[in-house]
Amino acid sequence: MSDRKLGDSEKIREDRVRKLFHSLDTKNVGYLDKDSLKEGFHKIGHPLENADGIVSQVVSLVDKNGDGVIQFDEFREFVVTTEARLREMFNIIDKDHNGRLDKAEVAHALEISGLTVSNEKLKQFFQTMDKDNDGTISFDDWRYFLLFLPVDNITIKAAYRFFLKSFPLNSEGDVLISDDTLTGIGYFIAGGAAGVVSRTATAPFDRLKVFLIAQTGEISKDVAKSASSSAVNVTVKKFSSPLWDAIKTIWRSGGAKSFFVGNGLNVLKVLPESAIKFGSFEAAKKFLAQLEGTTVNEMSSVSSFLAGGIGGVISQLSVYPVDTLKFRIQCEVEYSSLRGRALLRKTAIQMWKDGGLSTYYRGLLLGIGGIFPYAALDMGTFTVMKQGYIKAKALQSKIDESEVKIGNMLVLSMGAISGSIGATAVYPVNLVRTRLQAQGTAAHPQTYTGWYDVLHKTIKHEGVKGLFRGLVPNLAKVAPAVSISYVIYENCKSLMGLE
Repeated sequence: MSDRKLGDSEKIREDRVRKLFHSLDTKNVGYLDKDSLKEGFHKIGHPLENADGIVSQVVSLVDKNGDGVIQFDEFREFVVTTEARLREMFNIIDKDHNGRLDKAEVAHALEISGLTVSNEKLKQFFQTMDKDNDGTISFDDWRYFLLFLPVDNITIKAAYRFFLKSFPLNSEGDVLISDDTLTGIGYFIAGGAAGVVSRTATAPFDRLKVFLIAQTGEISKDVAKSASSSAVNVTVKKFSSPLWDAIKTIWRSGGAKSFFVGNGLNVLKVLPESAIKFGSFEAAKKFLAQLEGTTVNEMSSVSSFLAGGIGGVISQLSVYPVDTLKFRIQCEVEYSSLRGRALLRKTAIQMWKDGGLSTYYRGLLLGIGGIFPYAALDMGTFTVMKQGYIKAKALQSKIDESEVKIGNMLVLSMGAISGSIGATAVYPVNLVRTRLQAQGTAAHPQTYTGWYDVLHKTIKHEGVKGLFRGLVPNLAKVAPAVSISYVIYENCKSLMGLE
């Protein structure tokens, strides 16, 4: 791109770049770092004056030698290169080639980029750049607003998202809470919706998994004596066909409704759990990306897996007591005439009598030990597959990565694979934890001194394969559950305009 097309002679451009650099160099030290750049933006009233996260990305993008500061030569190279890209995008949007953009041209560019933007947001986007309020955007306006767009590939979609991050406005144009805050809330909402829908849809599989895990071939004497006269009329025997017998037993205890026993607690548990998991996952990704000095989309696979594990641990800690209560209710229902709230109340009271608050946290360390690798493998694998597909598709189609669309069927497949890998890898830990939580119930009368005792007795009585009891129905639940969860989550993010 020649200087003539950029509208400046080489000398004028050099003077302008140097003047801008000195305006931003508030400390007059001859270089820019994060703090001086932020102060400089505030001094000139730039859109980034209050966007700390984006300022960090700008420093990482401009600082080519990685010394943490921006020298003038780096600054000049960045400005010249970015201005050329901005001019190219400006000329493409400027359909009538009059050197100014009107609202219709900007709206058309946003539409063909695949963004659905309300009239109010379009008005705000346009007016933010139209500094002299003459109804058009000059290249000087365009350059001033987008010069520090913290991306390598400059597109109208990236420009609009930059606007959303820099200027969180309401319908009247007033500044609201930061976009990072709104975005964070959005991830929690999307995560909660994903968890509730997926968990309810797959509740019968979860019911079967817990039932099979609890079975060891032993049953309490009290239950055995009353089995023939029980309202539930459970046949006490060692299963010859565990899965089929489990289905029949659960059905006899109350029909189809029995497969959804504990789902109310499931929803109560999974709503905050899934919301916290996804919200914490996204927050961890941003934090780790900043540590790497890169963007979330460019962060390493190791960081993706680590972020998934962090999200899983935080969510596990938040809902563990509800999880334990749910397991114990599912282990009592076949052997009790109580149902619903009555069974919930009795189980909760009995747990408190058995050991107080500590009963609700039995197996917590195992739970954390299991959820970290599970969430890391699940969410990390999904993220790596998703990013890999986006990069490959963008390269193949010669388009910007932000323009790549992932269909729901592909998301379903990725979710099934990532969830199954995670669930299989940590299933023995999950089994040991569940038996610790369920110990002393009618379905699982065995008691333990700790996790090692569970492991020892399980292998002694059932062999190593006993550590995988219930894996089949668990995978039958996990694959669709994780798939549905990711589809709902990705679609909710899309509806809310989240990346």
